[in-house]
This record gives sequence, structure tokens and C-alpha cells, in this order.
Amino acid sequence: MTQGIETAGLYVRDQDEALAFYVEKLGFRVHTDVRNGDYRWLTVQHPDQPSFQLGLNLPGPPVLDAATAQAVREIVAKGAMPPLVLAVDDCRAAYERMRAAGVEFMQEPVERYGTVDAGFRDPSGNGWKMIQRRG
Repeated sequence: MTQGIETAGLYVRDQDEALAFYVEKLGFRVHTDVRNGDYRWLTVQHPDQPSFQLGLNLPGPPVLDAATAQAVREIVAKGAMPPLVLAVDDCRAAYERMRAAGVEFMQEPVERYGTVDAGFRDPSGNGWKMIQRRG
């Protein structure tokens, strides 16, 4: 029996905006998009990693009260959350493709630590490191 992490979430300011970014600019696909009243459970997947879902969550009820939700939105917008990591085969090629699709990079590809990496943020402020796989 195989076990492991199936879903991890991040907070976004607008689920439709986040969905468009992750699908249209990063090439992810929708896994789940369901509603229960005002609550929306929305997850996307990288096409090469179908066993893992990334949840695009709005900060707010039923998980967070209004004051906490506002604090979370401000922290995310500042880029203060730990970065996520996107592994790619060719960082420079992925950078060019994603930049052409409208992704705004905070750091162009740089060689260091025996690999190449670049940095970008999603529309909500979540930071990403894009790192070229070794070998």
C-alpha cells in the first residue's frame, strides 16, 4: 500500500484568478472544483504529478475568523510565506516559456549550488522557486 502527501494548500486572494494563473500560465490542470454554499474546494495538479493536488484556498470561514483571514491575506500579499518549489528539466527554457505566458519573475535564472534556479510569485503573492533537476 502506497501512502504519502496527497494534498497541500496555499492561500489565494481570489480563487478564479489563482485558477487562471495555475492552469493557463503554469500548465496545471483542475482536479477538483466543488462548492458547498459559499465554500469552494478547488485543487489543481501538475500534469506530471497526478498523485498530488495543490489546494487554492480562500482565507476565511469555516477555517479562519475574519480578523485572522485579513492577517493571512496581508502576509501572503507581502510574499512572507515559505516558497513552494517547482522542479523542471530546463530552468532557462521554462523561464522563457512562462515569461512569455505572462508570469512575472522576481529572479531570473541563476546558476548556483550545482543547478539553475529562478523565482516568481503567483498573483496572490505566494513565492515559488523553480529549480532545474540535477543530472
